[in-house]
Amino acid sequence: MSGQGPEAAAERRRRSRLFAPLVLCCAVLAVLTGCSTGKDAVAQGGTFDFVSPGGKTDIGYDPPSARGTIGKLAGPDLMTAGKTVSVDDFPNQVVVLNVWGQWCGPCRAEAPALEKVYEQSKGKGVAFLGINVRDSQQDKAQDFVTSFHVGYPSIYDPEMRSLLALGGKFPTSVIPTTLILDRQHRVAAVFLRTLLAEDLQPVVDRIAAEDRS
Repeated sequence: MSGQGPEAAAERRRRSRLFAPLVLCCAVLAVLTGCSTGKDAVAQGGTFDFVSPGGKTDIGYDPPSARGTIGKLAGPDLMTAGKTVSVDDFPNQVVVLNVWGQWCGPCRAEAPALEKVYEQSKGKGVAFLGINVRDSQQDKAQDFVTSFHVGYPSIYDPEMRSLLALGGKFPTSVIPTTLILDRQHRVAAVFLRTLLAEDLQPVVDRIAAEDRS
C-alpha cells in the first residue's frame, strides 16, 4: 500500500525531527515577546488600528506636546463587586496602565516587577491600574492578584471594551502591554513587552518628575 513502506516511515521521522525545533523556537519566542492578540501588533476586528512604528517595543512620546489624550477609561473593579474603577480616580497623578491576563505567561513573569515599582513610586504621585482582559472566569483572575500580592486595582474587562478609550491611537493588541500616562493623563510611554523593574522604574521616575502643578 502506498505511503506505508520503510521509505515513507523514514521520511515521516525525518520531517518530525525537522519540525520539532521549529515548534520549540516559536514557543520560546512567544514567551519572550508576549501573548499577542493580533498580527504584527495590530488589533483585529476593526476596533484598534495602531501599528508599532518600526516594530518598536518601547515607544516614547516626547516632548509632552506630542502626547495624545485618551477617552474615559473605566470599568468594573476586579476584586470588589459593584465597584467601578477609573483613570479619573487618580487626578494629577502619573498612571501606569498594565494590560494583563492570568492566562498569559509573560504577565506572570512581570507581576513582581510591576508590584515593586508600584511600591517604590506611589509616594511620588504615581498610581497603577491593571486591565484584566480575556479572562472569562473572574475567580481565576482574582487568584492571580492574590497569588502575586498585587496591591493596586484592576479593571475586569474580559471583552476588552474599556480599551476603546484608547481610540485606536495606542497599542492594545499585545499582552502584556504597559502604558504610562503623565499627570494630564496623556500617553507618555508604551512598552509592548514583558518588563523588569529596572526597565520601568527610570521611565516612571522621569515622567513623575515633570511639572506637578
